[in-house]
Amino acid sequence: MEKRVIKKDALAGIIKNISNDMLVYAPVQDEDNVLFKVLEPGMEPLVEYANTKNAPKNFFFPQTETMMKYFRTERGRELAEVVEDAADAVLFGVRPCYARSFVLLDNIFDDPKYKDSYYIARREKTVIVSLACVHPPYTTCFCTSVGGHPMSLEGSDVVLTDLGDVYLAEFLTPKGEKLIEKMGNLEAADEALDAKKQELSDTAEKEIKSHIPANDIKPWLDENFENPFWDTIHRSCLACGTCTYLCPTCHCFDITDEVKGEEGRRIRTWDSCMSWLFTMETSGHNPRTSQKERWRQRLMHKFKYFVDNFGAVACVGCGRCVINCPVNIDIRKIVTDISKL
Repeated sequence: MEKRVIKKDALAGIIKNISNDMLVYAPVQDEDNVLFKVLEPGMEPLVEYANTKNAPKNFFFPQTETMMKYFRTERGRELAEVVEDAADAVLFGVRPCYARSFVLLDNIFDDPKYKDSYYIARREKTVIVSLACVHPPYTTCFCTSVGGHPMSLEGSDVVLTDLGDVYLAEFLTPKGEKLIEKMGNLEAADEALDAKKQELSDTAEKEIKSHIPANDIKPWLDENFENPFWDTIHRSCLACGTCTYLCPTCHCFDITDEVKGEEGRRIRTWDSCMSWLFTMETSGHNPRTSQKERWRQRLMHKFKYFVDNFGAVACVGCGRCVINCPVNIDIRKIVTDISKL
């Protein structure tokens, strides 16, 4: 592992210089929000911010993408696969919880039984540069309850830790090390900076005040699919899908065909289990007739089904769903209530 030092006031300029040669996806100020966007000329990447409104999963798994095209010829219908030439890219400013979300999503899109070529092509060409949470930004953060840490290295190629006047840059993977030459002449880090980082790491963990028994509720979920508890959690839900669209680990999608004249395309679009259309069948039958069944599915997917399949809870504890729910449904409270049953 290579460890270097980056001066605090130089980081934004370094990232802007890299964007001249590579595609850079970074947090930027957009009116009242901080959003991950492709860094274009004139944009300023944020190196100090609390958190972004959107999760960076759409860099690897776009909200809408064309999977193939088809058209009518004299010989009949012909298909044309859409092959995206993924460019070398840098995903900058990712928080450790988001970096960990990519590890969880890899289970879905890069599984030995099913490999999503669209996702994998972007993933392999992208260097993930994380900003450690020296001070967790919100009281709603609960990453330590789901296997994470505010200064975790998991899922990152490069991790930057704010040590005051400088950043400690840890280049963790071969992909990350290739970025060193694009960052200019960086001096090597010494052991004193490592020691300081460890102190900050211990402090950051203690600053996480929200704790939930996320790994303890699966035995109850295994046995209580029809428990009356499920009648209580959905009553205020608007089925707006905010929690799923902003979640770093939600990955459900729909596939539809659009046709105009003699040409058409097949597109993949994010979908939400909060929507009544999510399970609507062609016959008109819907096995999830109310928001009760949909909310149960959301909980079961994250804390039972994903655990059954991949051995981990499908939540990284970012708290985004808690902050942005318009009716204040709090997944932390639901998990805690289940643990008491």
